[in-house]
Amino acid sequence: MAPRLGVNVDHVATLRQSRRTTYPDPVQAAMLAELAGADQITIHLREDRRHIQERDLAVLRKTVQTRLNLEMAATQEMVKLAFETKPDSCTLVPERREELTTEGGLDVAGNRDALRKVVRTLKDADITVSLFLDPDMDQIRAAHRVEADVVEIHTGRYADARLAQDRRRELARVVDVAKAAAKLGLQVAAGHGLNYQNVLPVAAVAEIEELNIGHAIVGHAIMVGMERAVREMQELLARAR
Repeated sequence: MAPRLGVNVDHVATLRQSRRTTYPDPVQAAMLAELAGADQITIHLREDRRHIQERDLAVLRKTVQTRLNLEMAATQEMVKLAFETKPDSCTLVPERREELTTEGGLDVAGNRDALRKVVRTLKDADITVSLFLDPDMDQIRAAHRVEADVVEIHTGRYADARLAQDRRRELARVVDVAKAAAKLGLQVAAGHGLNYQNVLPVAAVAEIEELNIGHAIVGHAIMVGMERAVREMQELLARAR
């Protein structure tokens, strides 16, 4: 069975916010993505509100028909928002204001007590909790100890690798931690930097149940439309298995 596809619509909001207009609307993009077969809608409500806004989260919670996954920093403000809006899942990610995009995984091993409290609070609200992690065995073990439901493996190094030998090495790391996480009883997702050219080897990893892809799909959608862009990605995922 192909991994589920989560479509991240943040970059639709990025285009909107560049002019502070009401369009293009990430809510409309999410509806089109679902019509095309997306299994999940993913958004990242950043602390600086650079793209997704609280209005988007509120409206998407009412309109998404599949699953809504909220990426967020593990802060008191974001936990409160998640507790109030109750997305289907929350993915905890590290966040720095100066970064263009999320640059690495959470340090769960170094912040175990604080993250355990956040995980417990979200789970008490019946929210599935995922942790965005580098492909590192220590972090996978730490995620299990803080009782996360899911780990999302950061595929950025694999996606950025230019040499074939480097890509193979980074893919092997992803495969190893995916297998380890599954053995620990964790659900496994992956994402970051995946596109139409590099997604097949990651989608072929049997333990990976979900891929979250945004920039590549939104970029392609500018050229061919959201529905076609999502369908073409779904076709690739189906071909991988």
